[in-house]
Amino acid sequence: MLSSSLSISKVPEEYRQIAEALFPYEGFPPARGPSIEAAKAFAGILGIAADYTRLWEGTHVDTPPVDEHYKIPHFLAHFQNNLDLLIQKTWIEKADEGCKERLQDRIPPFIAKIEQGQYQKALVDFSRILEELAYLFFGVQSQKEDFTEYTFRIDTQMGLFWWYGGQIGRLQKLNLDCPVDAECLKAILLIGLCYLTNF
Repeated sequence: MLSSSLSISKVPEEYRQIAEALFPYEGFPPARGPSIEAAKAFAGILGIAADYTRLWEGTHVDTPPVDEHYKIPHFLAHFQNNLDLLIQKTWIEKADEGCKERLQDRIPPFIAKIEQGQYQKALVDFSRILEELAYLFFGVQSQKEDFTEYTFRIDTQMGLFWWYGGQIGRLQKLNLDCPVDAECLKAILLIGLCYLTNF
């Protein structure tokens, strides 16, 4: 599991307020989650604000977006294609080749859950997808407690993304006692989808 124990104090100071607005340390109030503004702000520090906003608006306005790229079925197909490319380009030991196949097998059911509006279940799947993707990218380093700190040292945006991945796991635990609104879960999920689609 991606480490969710990274203290907010380890997030670079200039991003802490935005990160904590998305994933408050003490959890969310009942039936609530982060505001769309918090999700947009986090997307901004990941460098995907424009795509995130267009995608979000494409799922919430009466008139579908003119650009086909931001219609959910088209966007999800683009996400899957890009993720397949990322998976195939990773170099791993021959003994780990099965990891790539297992990860690719996870993607269609994950996308089906998003299309059905099952965002809580999709987040559970996405957390597993990110764990396996991290392993393909970083090997055993991804399973260490200091993994997120390690990624921050490589690149700040990358570190923020993997921090986000760890917080999804934390969110699942919090959601058992404190249900989070489906639209909030969707807002959180779309951040990861946009980031990986643009990776």
